[in-house]
Amino acid sequence: MTRGYAPDRGRSGHDSASTPDPHLTAVDAPPAARARGLRKVFGSTVAVDGVDLDVPSGAVLGMLGPNGSGKTTLIRLLLGLTRPTAGSAELLGMPMPDRAAAVLPRVGALVEGPGFHPFLSGRENLRRVAAAEPLLRTREIPRAVDAALERVGLADAANRPYRGYSLGMKERLGLAGALLLPRRLVVLDEPTNGLDPAGTRDVRAIIAELHADGATVVVSSHLLTEVEATCTHVAVLQSGALIAAGELHTLLDAGTTGLVVSTPDVDLALHTLRGIGAAVYRDEAEPSAVVVPDGPSAPEVVALLVRAGVAVHEARRRRPRLEELFARLTEGTP
Repeated sequence: MTRGYAPDRGRSGHDSASTPDPHLTAVDAPPAARARGLRKVFGSTVAVDGVDLDVPSGAVLGMLGPNGSGKTTLIRLLLGLTRPTAGSAELLGMPMPDRAAAVLPRVGALVEGPGFHPFLSGRENLRRVAAAEPLLRTREIPRAVDAALERVGLADAANRPYRGYSLGMKERLGLAGALLLPRRLVVLDEPTNGLDPAGTRDVRAIIAELHADGATVVVSSHLLTEVEATCTHVAVLQSGALIAAGELHTLLDAGTTGLVVSTPDVDLALHTLRGIGAAVYRDEAEPSAVVVPDGPSAPEVVALLVRAGVAVHEARRRRPRLEELFARLTEGTP
């Protein structure tokens, strides 16, 4: 697990400079993270290849890509955990890794899975993490630990040894470590790994809370449905290169093709449209709708269906799902 750090100080108390900065939510706020020409090479392997990326302040950015695409390496570069071979990275407006000690206390991160002492309880492990937080006063640690355990759903298992935790519980404890105090930026690498559906919903709710509070969140995930449900922006990597980035709705709208018609008369609608040679099919995600990917214009489709006695409840442009967009970008799907 990765968390914020700063030069060692006494624990008797902190001055006002140790208080986390307010969240930056203004439209003109600088990016929470920035990469310019970022490149990382391990031997003959190019893990990150000339990435230019801005993570807008206050956004929830989903970082997507196949296994080995460079997502975790890019996250480590942005957090200053590894030095780039070329290019530059900034976090909260400061160069990384040179200013890591000043920046990371305001950043909560869970990267490459949590790491805790197996024979200590969840609570004892989390107290050790809290003791290393420079912005958390000693007297505040018990309350912060209890609140974080409650927030991730581990309050009832807090006193159990970590070695007895399931994979999902270990992920929850790592997430608790990233949420011990308010952060300006939270970075989560596969936060739903090992979680059941209820745990996945909990993580989604936590991300929504962080976003509502003005924090910037970066989520690396293979669960495209979760990214589509929680993220405002996406960045797609392949073979270390950034192949697409931007606001999620803008990227999805750019791939809009065809028409979706909602009707209780699906079979009749299919028969009518196929009669004119349209490549129409039933929408698996919406049983009371048919999809017309191309062919006649929307007015023509609606007029034809109405003349055939089909009740048309709605006709709208077809917007691709993130899964379709991801496949098109990474697999060359037309």
